[in-house]
Amino acid sequence: MNDPLASFAEALALGRLRVVDCSQPLSPATPVIRLPPEFAATPPVRVERLSEYDDAGPAWYWNVLHLGEHTGTHFDAPVHWVTGRELPAASTDTIDPARFIAPACVIDCSEDARRDEDFLLTPARVAAWEREHGPVPAGAWLLMRTDWSRRTDPDAFLNMRDDGAHTPGFSPDAVRLLVEERGVLGLGVETVGTDAGQAHAFDPPFPAHHILHGAGRFGLASLANLDRLPPTGAVLIAAPLKIVHGSGSPVRALAVVPA
Repeated sequence: MNDPLASFAEALALGRLRVVDCSQPLSPATPVIRLPPEFAATPPVRVERLSEYDDAGPAWYWNVLHLGEHTGTHFDAPVHWVTGRELPAASTDTIDPARFIAPACVIDCSEDARRDEDFLLTPARVAAWEREHGPVPAGAWLLMRTDWSRRTDPDAFLNMRDDGAHTPGFSPDAVRLLVEERGVLGLGVETVGTDAGQAHAFDPPFPAHHILHGAGRFGLASLANLDRLPPTGAVLIAAPLKIVHGSGSPVRALAVVPA
């Protein structure tokens, strides 16, 4: 009988599989979400040098990191939102780690987002994708490719105006479809958060958080390189830090894809 783990390792070693880094760099330049002034704000990333082969540590280099749980490429746990706060195994330290590895489906909305910064993925668009690629399987990540990660200027990435952010995302009906009917593991986006920039005005407000986390599912935000993933066939590894009662965590999201 073939050993599946040995076959997997051999496929990696021989280049039959490749690993795509779907993460953004994490540094003081990393954009963080901007909330109205009445709410607590996520601070920018701060890196404090402890030593670098000097008197403070002659043979070693290391830093202290100061950052919010939802900074850079990050994982949203169900407890992050009020709808998920009473669920069992809903924080980063209690989620079954087997759920951090799952197949990924990628819907390419890059041209739509280029034409319309407020583009919303709808059930009709999901249905069109499924006619070509088959049903979104239960337990899979649904990743929305917008190429938003190519916006390297922080102001253009956040795209704030007087009425809030203008970034693409999911319609409420699309979230309901994907969570309640398709049973996805979670939703992933290239923007700073899983909801569209104008989602405060939706019903319910912030549906990608409200519905997703209320159902015990996950979010991934600030992903990158989704253009290097096939519509189906990739496996995504997105493991948050094991923070006690953590609402989320920066992640190094890695996709394994056929070469």
